[in-house]
Amino acid sequence: MIAASGTVEAHGIGGQADLPISLELAVSGAVAALVVSFTVLVVAWRRPRYDAGRFAGRPAPAFLDTVTGSTAFRVALRVLGMVIALYTVFVAVLGKDSLTNPFFGIFYVWWWVGLVFASALLGPVWRAISPVRTINAGIARLSGSDPDEGLLRYPDRLGHWPAALGLYAFVWLELAYRYPTELGSVRLWCAVYVGVMLIGGAVFGNRFYENADPFEVYSSLIAKLSPWARVDGRLVVRSPLANLSTIPSRPGLVAVVAVLFGSTAFDSFAESSFWVKTYQNASVSKFLLDNVALLVFCLVAGILFSVGSALTPSRGDVSRRELPRRYAHSIVPIILGYIVAHYLTLFIDVGTQTLARASDPLGRGWDILGTAGVEPSYWFSYHPDVLATVKVLAVVVGHVVAAVAAHDRALSLLPKRDQITGQLPLLAVMVGFTAGGLLLLFSA
Repeated sequence: MIAASGTVEAHGIGGQADLPISLELAVSGAVAALVVSFTVLVVAWRRPRYDAGRFAGRPAPAFLDTVTGSTAFRVALRVLGMVIALYTVFVAVLGKDSLTNPFFGIFYVWWWVGLVFASALLGPVWRAISPVRTINAGIARLSGSDPDEGLLRYPDRLGHWPAALGLYAFVWLELAYRYPTELGSVRLWCAVYVGVMLIGGAVFGNRFYENADPFEVYSSLIAKLSPWARVDGRLVVRSPLANLSTIPSRPGLVAVVAVLFGSTAFDSFAESSFWVKTYQNASVSKFLLDNVALLVFCLVAGILFSVGSALTPSRGDVSRRELPRRYAHSIVPIILGYIVAHYLTLFIDVGTQTLARASDPLGRGWDILGTAGVEPSYWFSYHPDVLATVKVLAVVVGHVVAAVAAHDRALSLLPKRDQITGQLPLLAVMVGFTAGGLLLLFSA
């Protein structure tokens, strides 16, 4: 995506022929791991352990709780977010319209990929540093209003649907738009995002960001896989599975996970030799084909998961229409697994390049951050066996954790008589996701 002189492929090693693990072995091993995991769960995990977030966890170290819960810490994070945002605006407005401008790396690598890794390790990072939240709070303070309370109440029926549309707009710009690295186009996208967020915050208050900010929703979902949580105001350490179980079942949640999963799958598919030959021999433009394929991938991901979830039996107090939202939290580990598998080398290599270029934002030979001489090592490119293992393990572990989360939720939703056979439709969908995901990953 951000190719430049001396830069390896954005997603690391090449196609299947370059991988030391055969596609057949990887797929069969991954499917076997998922099926065996399910079998073990059925035998040994017969009661829900994380239903409704009842697993509180253990208190974090007192000094860590005190520091992270202090006003000074929260203000420092807000200042950090604003400094990064102002720097990004600076390079976007005054920087060169070329791929050497760090703006592209900040936008596509640090923001999109780095935010995921940071959230998985530290918790809801974007909520803590979001510049649009900070600006909205500043405007509210000047006007004497409460940033948590807007002019209107955010409609419950909207849920995460605006966030799903925002995420789709981002992946469309990155994967289907003709000029994803044209400075004017990316600046316009950012301007629209900031404008919509500020208007939404003024009208609906901070609840708008919790539900509708695509990056806050994305970051907060991935943060559920971190070991950190606040329970009754206290910082605790607990199982990511316990955190996952607390994801609210809101309208649009299935659309969010479908966009994230489907777009990552399309990104792999778009690099396959099959797709390259398809658009080279097609009578229509690649732009049209990419747009149709991206939409199809997201729709198919959402439809398959929704059908698999809806086919599972449920107690009388939960409708089949509600079931996909109840199980949607289980897709989050799969999303993180694919992000690691697909974007790890992009983040390390191009992210390092971005750090070097950020020290000379206008291309004038500056070294304002002292990082101008930093260069990526491309270590994974020279160790394809290690990278292949990391990719496969990330996908397999993501699916196994997803199976555990879905099984635990199923035990609280399924009637007693169906607690084994009732899970088979969803298991079939996850097996399909595992095999299809590895096939796409290896064909890229």
